[in-house]
Amino acid sequence: MTITVNQLPRAAAGDVMRTSTERESVPVRSACGEGELQPPRLQRTPPRLQRTPPQLSVFNLRCPPEAVMSAYLLLFLFFLLPVASAQTYRWGPCPTPMVQPNFNIQQYLGRWYEIEKLPTSFARGKCIEANYFFRQDGTVRILNQQFYKDKIRRAEGTAVIHDPRNPAQLGVSFSYFTPYSTYWVLSTDYTTLAVVYSCTDILHIFHVEFAWILSRTRFPPPQSVLYAKQLLVNEGIDLSRMTATDQTGCKDT
Repeated sequence: MTITVNQLPRAAAGDVMRTSTERESVPVRSACGEGELQPPRLQRTPPRLQRTPPQLSVFNLRCPPEAVMSAYLLLFLFFLLPVASAQTYRWGPCPTPMVQPNFNIQQYLGRWYEIEKLPTSFARGKCIEANYFFRQDGTVRILNQQFYKDKIRRAEGTAVIHDPRNPAQLGVSFSYFTPYSTYWVLSTDYTTLAVVYSCTDILHIFHVEFAWILSRTRFPPPQSVLYAKQLLVNEGIDLSRMTATDQTGCKDT
């Protein structure tokens, strides 16, 4: 016996249509809590007209703000790991160490040699020095130099005093596309030694810090270096990763 489509029971036809177009949601569990995985609404077109298969997506999972923030932080740290060994990261906001009172930028100008520092990704060579000059617009020109991979490498930047009431708290930048980083002169006698600290705060969750011991000569007295280190320690700065800069065999240019 032959049965035509029109002879099918209506309930059966409705069941067929529902199973082909209306799929039940599937309960799922994630880090953001429980929810349901909703399939897309299928178009009532013959299968041969659907050029691409439907893709499942999650629509009704709702993450709390703290979970989203944690996810972004983990993602940031993931990309940070490759350069973590070349920087110094600490939990919490940046400290606020005391700076040089009555700082005189004019006396600070000139050449300074890097004696010791916390690790940086931009200065890994030897014979590292920094030169400071006044510009006509009132800013300070910075010319850093190092010998790295058998070549002298230079980087030029700008230093500014944001607040004349705090002249020892400078800002420095080595690119038009980056904001000014802190450059705080904690102590200096202008003629032999300088102690500099810099810190970048990341959402008050952790910070990246730098510290330098500079000298007007490549080989300062050991007691001067010890004095500079003690000053940093007294300000709560961890020097466990501080390393000496190789200044042997260097030529002044």
